[in-house]
Amino acid sequence: MKIQSVTVFCGSKSGNQSGFTNQAIELGNALGENGIQLVYGGGGKGIMGAIADAVLEKNGKVVGIMPQLLLEWEAQHQGLTELIVTETMHDRKKILFEKADVAIILPGGMGTMDELFEMLTWNNLNIHQKKVIVLNWEGYYSPLIAMMEHMHNEGFMYDDWRERITVTKDAEAVMQTIHAWSAE
Repeated sequence: MKIQSVTVFCGSKSGNQSGFTNQAIELGNALGENGIQLVYGGGGKGIMGAIADAVLEKNGKVVGIMPQLLLEWEAQHQGLTELIVTETMHDRKKILFEKADVAIILPGGMGTMDELFEMLTWNNLNIHQKKVIVLNWEGYYSPLIAMMEHMHNEGFMYDDWRERITVTKDAEAVMQTIHAWSAE
């Protein structure tokens, strides 16, 4: 399956470590250079803005999906290839999922967690079988990974979470995973 479009879930803030933004830029550059479309939340700030800017700088396509109520708050990106405005957050997540071959999770907060777990729940319910990559730079997601392992060990998962999520250490490893999947 050739991967042509990825949805990236990530923070509208930059976080406390410059490496979060650096990883987003590195990934965005690689996506743009490889002609892989970025679909994301549409914001112009934080890691969201950094990855969109990086893809656009490499002449890549960037589609932002943003609900009306967040247009002002998240300060939508002004230079996108396309901006789709939805009525609700649920509509936003549905389109984010529909427009991607793969979901990539970068550091983020509550919204990123909501989007990750909705993707995984839909995957678990066989609504889709899209692959999910978690970029665990500097162990950002290690506590979450430990929690998923704990849920599995305690018998609350229907299958092994590692069958649904590929954990990578950095942007380079994300691209290696995408290239490997595209070659299958």
